[in-house]
Amino acid sequence: MDTARQRVIEEIRSLRREKHAVILAHVYAPLEVQDIADFVGDSLGLSQRAALNGPMHRIIVFCGVQFMAETAALLSPQRKVLLADPSAGCPMADMVSAEEVRTLRAEYPGAMVACYVNSTLAVKAVSDVCVTSANAVKVVRSLPCDEVIFVPDQNLGLHVQSQVPEKRFVLWPGHCPVHRAIRPMHVHAARTAHPEAVVLAHPECTPDVLVLADFVGSTGQIRSFARQSKGTSFIIATENGLIERLAADNPGKLFHPATDLSVCPNMKKISLRKVRDVLAHEGNEVRVPLELRERALAAINRMLDLS
Repeated sequence: MDTARQRVIEEIRSLRREKHAVILAHVYAPLEVQDIADFVGDSLGLSQRAALNGPMHRIIVFCGVQFMAETAALLSPQRKVLLADPSAGCPMADMVSAEEVRTLRAEYPGAMVACYVNSTLAVKAVSDVCVTSANAVKVVRSLPCDEVIFVPDQNLGLHVQSQVPEKRFVLWPGHCPVHRAIRPMHVHAARTAHPEAVVLAHPECTPDVLVLADFVGSTGQIRSFARQSKGTSFIIATENGLIERLAADNPGKLFHPATDLSVCPNMKKISLRKVRDVLAHEGNEVRVPLELRERALAAINRMLDLS
């Protein structure tokens, strides 16, 4: 490790102790950022950890994108939540507005709104419950309704619909550009190159990719599958940052990207220096508007209660 990088890591550790901070990182963040974090996980795991952090933590530094840090701020109002890079957004979250959700509610008055956590606070505030890719099937199946409006990710919605056929679904046509970039031809090519490999796919992928997978699950579920599997070679159909985490966690096993195109530019904005700087200056604080807090928190808490 070069001297400059090691110095930054030591500064982060010192600032973390001094400021009673905890660092949370998503598995799509660069590996060097994950390695300095106190907890690394998917959206559900990070939400649960934000809600559980002990009173000794005054600050949460979030190494992820905007909606994730907003969720942490909702669940930990007594702590200061700092986002490592305030420009790290989620294109999917911007694909539906609160007004569009209200319009759907008017069109389908008997339906409940299940909102993927990859969404804005305003959309969460007009939804009945939030879901993550890890718990969407369980949460939606438990809803006391026959019809579900699912926003904003159509692909995750289609996956949930296939698992919960007893309910009718109204799907919003949003998507994750990173997962949409993974095509069936990529999976076929990866299988040809690695015929012994098991294909693990995220449910944000399109249905024609998911049908080719041996296992479909959230990033946390993919990590668990890879750890427990007796297989030694895997093709990963999700954001490629997960591959570094999988390789670090599973020495002796091989992980291959479905395609080199599957890279989230927003997650890659995060760096060790940005973590250090945000801790040093306590900048980039994420604030939740009071008029949205109660309703958005209700949708998040309902998800956690059902998870």
